[in-house]
Amino acid sequence: MDGVSAFDEPLKKLLGGATAKVMAEHLDLHTVGDLLHHYPRRYEERGRLTALSDLPLDEHVTVVAQVADARVLTFNGGRGRRLEVTLTDGHGRLQLVFFGHGVHKPHKELLPGRRAMFAGKVSVFNRKMQLAHPTYQLLDAEGAEGAGDSEAVDAFAGRLLPIYPACKQIDSWRIAKAVDTVLPRAGEAVDPLPPGLREGRGLTALPEALQKVHRPRTKADIAEARDRLKWDEAFVLQVALARRRYADTQLPAAPRRPVPDGLLDAFDARLPFTLTEGQRKVSAEIFDDLATDHPMHRLLQGEVGSGKTMVALRAMLGVVDAGGQAAMLAPTEVLAQQHHRSVTEMMGDLAEGGLLGGSEQGTKVVLLTGSMGAAARRQALLDLVTGEAGIVIGTHALIEDKVKFHDLGLVVVDEQHRFGVEQRDALRSKGKQPPHLLVMTATPIPRTVAMTVFGDLETSVLDQLPAGRSPIASHVVPAKDKPHFLTRAWDRVREEVEGGHQAYVVCPRIGDDAEDEAAGKKAKRKTAEDEGEKRPPLAVLEIAEQLAKGPLAGLRVEVLHGRMNPEDKDDVMRRFAAGEVDVLVATTVIEVGVNVPNATAMVIMDADRFGVSQLHQLRGRVGRGSAPGLCLLVSEAHEASPARARLSAVAATLDGFELSRIDLEQRREGDVLGQAQSGVRSSLRMLAVIDDEEVIAAAREEAVAIVAADPDLSGLPELRTALDALLDKEREQYLDKG
Repeated sequence: MDGVSAFDEPLKKLLGGATAKVMAEHLDLHTVGDLLHHYPRRYEERGRLTALSDLPLDEHVTVVAQVADARVLTFNGGRGRRLEVTLTDGHGRLQLVFFGHGVHKPHKELLPGRRAMFAGKVSVFNRKMQLAHPTYQLLDAEGAEGAGDSEAVDAFAGRLLPIYPACKQIDSWRIAKAVDTVLPRAGEAVDPLPPGLREGRGLTALPEALQKVHRPRTKADIAEARDRLKWDEAFVLQVALARRRYADTQLPAAPRRPVPDGLLDAFDARLPFTLTEGQRKVSAEIFDDLATDHPMHRLLQGEVGSGKTMVALRAMLGVVDAGGQAAMLAPTEVLAQQHHRSVTEMMGDLAEGGLLGGSEQGTKVVLLTGSMGAAARRQALLDLVTGEAGIVIGTHALIEDKVKFHDLGLVVVDEQHRFGVEQRDALRSKGKQPPHLLVMTATPIPRTVAMTVFGDLETSVLDQLPAGRSPIASHVVPAKDKPHFLTRAWDRVREEVEGGHQAYVVCPRIGDDAEDEAAGKKAKRKTAEDEGEKRPPLAVLEIAEQLAKGPLAGLRVEVLHGRMNPEDKDDVMRRFAAGEVDVLVATTVIEVGVNVPNATAMVIMDADRFGVSQLHQLRGRVGRGSAPGLCLLVSEAHEASPARARLSAVAATLDGFELSRIDLEQRREGDVLGQAQSGVRSSLRMLAVIDDEEVIAAAREEAVAIVAADPDLSGLPELRTALDALLDKEREQYLDKG
């Protein structure tokens, strides 16, 4: 059997239908190769106990521990029974609970002194960490039932226990058993690394690395296997990206050079301020790219407020000067309208080309969104096809078939991670030749992630804030432990408004009928066993009502959320920008691009329900004018919880790159490529994007050299096979989405 087919063999042939089905549905593992690449997350030493004190909340964990005590309690007047078991590891303690009919077997087996592996989801109930209804496997011979279990115990005796990324439907030890079944196939692995590279770097052969990662005898085995498997991932990924960059350099594009004394020069002459050093440097990089005859692919990273829009607008004006058109794609209508407003304001009469009173060097700037009226839409489409409009700003409505351009030269994508590659390609196909592409993001991305996730784009970074931006003070408000802090937070909002400023209050949920109905269905599926169930996240509509009647009575409080119709949304934003609204209670629709310099305070409710980068983005909405900003992170999270640690990190620094590192370390590297459930595989299983900078950088160099010498990899069939397997077409596209 050749290596490819051994690894492509479906799991159901070897493991039986039921196990294979669970693995496919819940862990996305379908073939022998998938399972062999599902590596242990960590290893337990049989003689040592897990630290129970630092278990992550809301995650599915596997622990090895000893039973300290077990007792059955009754509730509901004796009708309900609950078994509570306390585990210990000599330092921390962890409670297990079993209900109803599930009490009988564990009550018999989990006797004080017994050791076992337990798997379940960590929750907090009555301020104690607990696992409700965990599955378990006893690790001492007298507790093992039947030969199967005693074999399992023998197999684990005196050995490093692999703990696999698991899920509720299948525990780590059942995955370990399945791995035992397929491990003999590891010998047939096809090695993707060119022999010269493998020997040059002293890396273990692939079959041996797979054997050692799953069934290590020593810690050295694990280290050796990991070094090798990290290289595979980094290298295959970088080859894929190098091939994309190479393919892009082969595409033709029309060079776009600004003309002297044209639109760009006229615009620069009117600027009331000078560009920062960073803006000048990045603009030069962009104009160099635009002047070449293959398409620019550049990622422009910059903190909120670092002046990315100005840099993008100058690039767009340069392309219009050169006879082309530029399109700017925004992820939401609110943002598209906002960009359109700020671009036309910055350009003044230069944005009124062909109109009475417009400048002769000017051009038309049109807006195109899905909710526009028919007449306005027809006019916008006409201006694009005739070339009358040099600049168009819109949502993905720009990508529809009906939209035709006269000569599309540049596409600017705002907040790339909201757009798929299919959409990027659809826009690309609207040019006579592929247009140049500039992607902007305000989410700071560490260098290694940029090399991995946006590896097909050249990167420019704007890292200084323009003069005149104010500092933002951030504080955590522990609403549960210290309710008077929350009272003080509303007093602060009132003080800001009385000082002539405005404020945002952000909530995770809308709280309208459509949303409540979905939540109600979910709640029905919950049972009495979920005693520790958290309350639903706070909602915009409820909080707005409470504030208007209570702590902020007398202030002009309005709401903004994604389910409002577009005219109402735009109306609220316009009135807020005009200072006719004091406090805007909103969902994260305000996260990107909303620019109201007079807004100085932001209160984020249930702040622990947002990610680090998202909190940083939200916070960037205040302090945009000359007055200092204030951001209050309200949370009921327990002081010792990871959620609170996250919030404290956000409060402690305004450096987005530092925060993105913290974010990555906390979310685990798999999520960087999109899938945010822990344990679900992404194409990076072994590589820790944040720690393995050297491996990634070295792999990138090797990949570039190999692709330059042999773009089709015709001399490296094994590498081609690995590329096809790891990056099936869909995965290759998916990488692009960031």
